[in-house]
Amino acid sequence: MRDSLVAAAFQLFLERGYEQTTVDEIVALAGVGRRSFFRYFPSKEDVVFPDHERCLAEMNDFLGDSSGEGGEGEGGADDPVARVCDAARVVLRMYAENPTFSVQRYRLTKKVPGLRTYELSVVWRYERALAEYLRGRFAGRRDGTLRADVIAAAVVAAHNNGLRSWLRSDGQSDATAEVDHALAHVQQVFGSDPAPDADPDPVGLVQRPTGKSTKRTADDDVVVVISRRGAPMWRVVQEVETALGRDLE
Repeated sequence: MRDSLVAAAFQLFLERGYEQTTVDEIVALAGVGRRSFFRYFPSKEDVVFPDHERCLAEMNDFLGDSSGEGGEGEGGADDPVARVCDAARVVLRMYAENPTFSVQRYRLTKKVPGLRTYELSVVWRYERALAEYLRGRFAGRRDGTLRADVIAAAVVAAHNNGLRSWLRSDGQSDATAEVDHALAHVQQVFGSDPAPDADPDPVGLVQRPTGKSTKRTADDDVVVVISRRGAPMWRVVQEVETALGRDLE
């Protein structure tokens, strides 16, 4: 009955338009009563997105699985960024199960502002689920909540970019390839998971805005040399040599 209602609704949406179609017309075409419609769908908007509640539940189950088995990506539960990227692929599979329906919904949503607003609320629920998982993984870390929220937003944005590329091709391109390509950018940026207090520049010369040069060595010794502005370079080198206790040449 649920599938019949969805099929009847989209037939009428395509023939008459979303705004012009009533719930009474949908149930009449499906051959069921009005109460049956609202047993499955709280509103007319919900019949356009009939599978998102199931998909959100599957995503939460996937994120809650502590077995450590990765999905289609390269990482498992030990890699939180790979885990949320794989969770986004759960949503992709939902769209790819029925390309014709997904393309029809994409076209319809583009035309109806109210449906776009509804879709944004659905997307936000996915993002919140990802963020809550990451907050748990980054708990106790410096800027853990910030990192979780930023990564969750990036995963959703990347997934939606790849998904829309596929939908704009009328489902003719490779949906998995499109989304994998987009998610790869997220993993390149956020995939490394440094220790909570890891130094982003363990070895190297860090220039400070105060005019100080800080020499970072492999054993994490720090040498600060303060030089007068305009001092000749030989004098700066000499001061560094003196501080390090060795000849730079």
